Amino acid sequence: QVQLVESGGGLVQPGGSLRLSCAASGSTLVYYTLGWFRQAPGKEREGVSCISRSSGRTYFADSVKGRFTISRDNAKNMVYLQMNSLKPEDTAVYYCAAGRFSLGSICHKNEFDYWGQGTQVTVSS
Repeated sequence: QVQLVESGGGLVQPGGSLRLSCAASGSTLVYYTLGWFRQAPGKEREGVSCISRSSGRTYFADSVKGRFTISRDNAKNMVYLQMNSLKPEDTAVYYCAAGRFSLGSICHKNEFDYWGQGTQVTVSS
């Protein structure tokens, strides 16, 4: 069993940056592919970025490529999402997730077994 807790969300102006963190407990994350997803009101939960167990492979949604970076620290049981050049359309609740599968070319929410409670990100002037 893995427990995930996100932090780092908040209100930021367009063009600003935020760094989301996700702390895991209950199991080492070394066996898990990790991901960040987001859900805006009235919309489906969508994959933002995922990272493989060894950090050798990453996935980014087209909407965030070049602006967001994902990283993980298996020794600290942490995963991070650095978000730069934020836009109002990035506003959503952001969730981290863990799943015991090998990351391929896409990253789908159905492959993940454990989810955090989410952290709100609001981009507005």
